[in-house]
Amino acid sequence: MGMKHLKKNTENLNLKIIELELVHLKPCLELDSQALDGLWSKSQWARELSDSKRISLGIINCSELIALGCGWLVVDEVQINALAVHPDHRGLGLGTMMIKALLQKAKTNGVTHASLEVKSTNIIARSLYQKLGFHIAGLRSNYYKDGSDALILKTSLLYKQSTSM
Repeated sequence: MGMKHLKKNTENLNLKIIELELVHLKPCLELDSQALDGLWSKSQWARELSDSKRISLGIINCSELIALGCGWLVVDEVQINALAVHPDHRGLGLGTMMIKALLQKAKTNGVTHASLEVKSTNIIARSLYQKLGFHIAGLRSNYYKDGSDALILKTSLLYKQSTSM
């Protein structure tokens, strides 16, 4: 497919945001393996893709899933629990595009707040979330296997305008 020869911009890509469903189970597992080191099992992904109280979106380039984002709808909040961008497509703004799409979809479901957790040492992700209006609301000490902390980030969707970046 020659992905290694792509320039670091989106002009060579044919991007489309889609709602992920159970038929996307295999591509989700593959992307999870490549980008998240196998965060979830097959049964966890199957539940994520079939539960009506969850939002699962993907970005496809032609027919290839290159980014995904998932969140749980809990009363008036979306808890973002997965964000993945294929390693060959990082640095293109797909993470930003994915989070914005998730937040927009959540707003159409009556959600007023969003939360997520991020590894305290993941500077790139923290920068992305801060740029999108998230702030630190809590800490889970020694949360990850390597002993690093999890930061709990939150944002309000009440007055947020959709901004283009």
